[in-house]
Amino acid sequence: MHTEDDTKLTPREVRALARDNKLTAATSALCPDYVKASLLILPAAYADDFLRFASWNPEACPVLEVIREKPLSSFLAPGANLCTDFPRYRVFLNGEVSEEVREVKALWNIGSVGFLLGCSASFDGALLAAGLPVRHVEEHRAMPIYQTKLRTCPAGPFRGPVLVSMRPLPQAMVKKAYQLTEPMELVHGAPIQIGAPEEIGIADLNKPDFGEAVSIRDGETPVFWSSSATVQAALRFAKLPLAITDVPGYPLISDIRNDALPELFQKEKARV
Repeated sequence: MHTEDDTKLTPREVRALARDNKLTAATSALCPDYVKASLLILPAAYADDFLRFASWNPEACPVLEVIREKPLSSFLAPGANLCTDFPRYRVFLNGEVSEEVREVKALWNIGSVGFLLGCSASFDGALLAAGLPVRHVEEHRAMPIYQTKLRTCPAGPFRGPVLVSMRPLPQAMVKKAYQLTEPMELVHGAPIQIGAPEEIGIADLNKPDFGEAVSIRDGETPVFWSSSATVQAALRFAKLPLAITDVPGYPLISDIRNDALPELFQKEKARV
């Protein structure tokens, strides 16, 4: 849970608290106007396969930045360290979660490749600005994420189910949410399912696979967006000797505002 003071933090302050092991609250509900990013760190031998997997599953795995050599961001959050600036990390060994830790400096080596992936918490600011409720922000909870029966397009060792985030909205506001998020392809874009969780294999909205359950009020409809937590399932199938992710609900908060991302991303692609 968050305190009132947490909601006033800047992105740099959030990252500094994470770096000093002083932040335990979920970051998905903080700094709603800023782009958030999920993490994947792989041995270099698997990087090309993952890039192909991401290109074939862009709704679930939008790649915003690829980082090699030193674990430092140069685009989303210049100087931010991939190994220390997330609040929580998940270490996978042979496809299974080995441990959750606060930093992974000892696990980054010269052959590591880091990926920062678009996170749907990024568009929460746009929804709030338009007067739409975002329940996990209101209730200061980690965004609820569910595994579905939908499948990703496989590439190399990567495959598995699609995971989705959920936001309950009054029925009259669903169309507006669709219109607002559809252009935001870099952070998952439009919803992929509205109002029928059972159609995508979700049995109980009170039991998310990641994050925390949120209140669904009378007259509200659950709306589902693709989630970069899909990577978590792909790693279980890939069974790589080592991989590192953030813990879903605890993304990196970047220095880029949501409305500035498309233009800045295109400039960065042209530069690289």
